[in-house]
Amino acid sequence: MVVLAGLAAPADAAAGEPVVSGATVNSGRDVIVGLTHDVGFPVTIGGSDDSGLSFVEVDLKGPHGGFYTTDAFCESATACTTVFTVNAHPAPGSDDPVDLANSNAGTWSVDALADANDGESVFAPRVGSFSLKRAAQLTVNASPEPVTKGARFTVTGKLVRANWDTYRYAGYAGRTVHLQFRPKGSNTYTTVGAVKTSGTGTLRTTAKAVKDGYWRWSFAGTNTTGPVKATGDYVDVRP
Repeated sequence: MVVLAGLAAPADAAAGEPVVSGATVNSGRDVIVGLTHDVGFPVTIGGSDDSGLSFVEVDLKGPHGGFYTTDAFCESATACTTVFTVNAHPAPGSDDPVDLANSNAGTWSVDALADANDGESVFAPRVGSFSLKRAAQLTVNASPEPVTKGARFTVTGKLVRANWDTYRYAGYAGRTVHLQFRPKGSNTYTTVGAVKTSGTGTLRTTAKAVKDGYWRWSFAGTNTTGPVKATGDYVDVRP
């Protein structure tokens, strides 16, 4: 979950000095990164000064030495937005840095150095924070199909997540994943059970066939891995 933080001006700040009031990262959402695609996200620094803000340098600092930096001219007197682009495995020839490791997933902080139009500047450490997470994927299969009403059938699947060290998706072991059902004609899924993934990320359980509908697995995510829901698998229940 993204955490937004504000930084108030020091009580003894001189009148007229610029103030950084806070940071908004990715519009309040987690930043979730897979393996090969660029992920761009905005960071907006808010603040004020009698002359207006003109320029901002933004540093993002993460676990185990994770670091990105960029800067931008301010689009208004009170807000400065810059866009970061991250990629765990950029294409050959790309200008994007290749420095994301699994250990970098987690909570990142935002530092800002803001310049005002009158030449004054202010440095605001840890003016905000956000979560950078590894992307997850989830599959589901219900069988046999169709199934006789009242009979039991098997629901399987697999939870994997991006491994930024090996550039592959690998099974996510020991995670609780919820089994959900949506009746035919409804738009709402209801949780009907929970299963832990195996050592290779696989899932397996049985369910009773009551009515036609869609079955899926749903994973809420962790502090290092993004949430994911499988596409529902339709089960036709016969009399």
